[in-house]
Parts: sequence; structure tokens; C-alpha cells
Amino acid sequence: MSLDLKRLVLQPRLLILQPSSLRQCLGVAVSVLLWVAAGVSQKTPDTSIPKYDRQTEMKTKGVIEEINVLTVGSRKDFTELVLKNGEDKVRIYVCPKTFQDEIGISFAKGDEVAVTGSKVKQEASDVILARELVKGTDTLMFRDDKGKPVWDERTGK
Repeated sequence: MSLDLKRLVLQPRLLILQPSSLRQCLGVAVSVLLWVAAGVSQKTPDTSIPKYDRQTEMKTKGVIEEINVLTVGSRKDFTELVLKNGEDKVRIYVCPKTFQDEIGISFAKGDEVAVTGSKVKQEASDVILARELVKGTDTLMFRDDKGKPVWDERTGK
């Protein structure tokens, strides 16, 4: 009796699938593969943070017409100012709202400001990445001379 038990334990067992089970497993595998491929190939909107370019640095000034909080890159709290300069509107990316709160600055519609920054493309339109902003008698620095943000890019402060 013990010999038969050893033979049963030592014999490899084969898994035999019925044709209907095999088709079902194959169908599930193909479905999963198609869903994964569709998800990977979907194009996501470009919300990456544009890079500061010293070659495109410029100055502009105007009156704040709008104040927006945008998603830029992984930040969901980036302050954008829309300036009106004559008939033109200029979009300015300033800094994360957390950094703005940390240093105690605020903006209001109707404020006159002068901005030095890099003009770059973001989602097919021009924006200026603010390096320096003058508001009244205050000069606010948001980036160093090379265009690197002065706030901590991980925390926004």
C-alpha cells in the first residue's frame, strides 16, 4: 500500500484543459492585452513644466486682468497671471501657490506689474516663465540668474 502511495506522489500531474476552457482563457488574455495596448497608446495632454530658456528672455509690463491657478507638470497649484498690455494679453507663469503664500505675496486684478522672464511655448501658445516681477516698489525673484526656480520643486515652498 505504501508503494502505491509513493508512486502517486512522485508522478507528475498534467493539467488538461477542455477546448472550451482553453478558448475562454485565450479570450481573456487577448482582451487584457488589447486594453493594456489601448491605455498605453492614448495621448495625454502636455502639462509638463516648460524649461526656462535664457535665450528667449524678455521684459513686459501690464495690468493684471486675470489670476488663475493651473495644473503645470505635477503641480496642481501654479499661479498664472494674464496681463493686458494695450490690446495684447500676455500669460505669465509665476510660481506654485504654496510658494506665493510662503513668502506672503498676493496679486489682484488691476495691479500694475513688470515682468522679466523666458518666453516659451506651452500647449501651442506663448507663455512667459517669470524670473523677476516688479509690483509697486517690490521686486520679487522667482528664479535665479540661470532660470532655476527658487522654490523647492518637490514641495512648492
